[in-house]
Amino acid sequence: MEVMTGTVGMLAAAAAEEGRLFGLDPQLLHDAVLLGINIFILFLILSYLLFNPAREMLKKRREGIQSDLEHAEKVNADALAMKQEYEARLTDIHKEEEQILSQARRQAKLQEAEIISAAREEAVLIKDRARADIALERKKAMDEMKKEMISVASLMAGKVVSAQINTEVQDTLVEETLKEIGEDTWQSR
Repeated sequence: MEVMTGTVGMLAAAAAEEGRLFGLDPQLLHDAVLLGINIFILFLILSYLLFNPAREMLKKRREGIQSDLEHAEKVNADALAMKQEYEARLTDIHKEEEQILSQARRQAKLQEAEIISAAREEAVLIKDRARADIALERKKAMDEMKKEMISVASLMAGKVVSAQINTEVQDTLVEETLKEIGEDTWQSR
């Protein structure tokens, strides 16, 4: 290592004798400055040609992502609003369903009451008609029985009295017999 340190030291001493700065000659410094300026110019040109489009692409991508995020938030907000609207409509539908069912129940009860009332009225009418029919049949039966009794009484009286009594006397006898018998005695209850 001593050999190397000695060699570097000799080179530095030789450079100092020749008027060089840190062992650099003016041509090397001139080339280094020109190289630095060229690299700077190349950097500016490349940044304009390459970095600016890359920055623009990144900027557009950033804006696209931001736009997508905003769109996603808007869609999410719209979906949330639609969900709330759907839930509100569903609640309204359930309320309307309950109203319709309760109204149908009330109407069914009213119809039931009307049907029962109509049935009772019809039953009363049927009973009244049946009573009227029974009374009419009873009256017919009583009239027929009267006629039968009159004819039986006439036959009996006719046999008993056969030719001696005239028709006026016979009718009088039948009337008297009926009055004596009375209506209650020959009617069956």
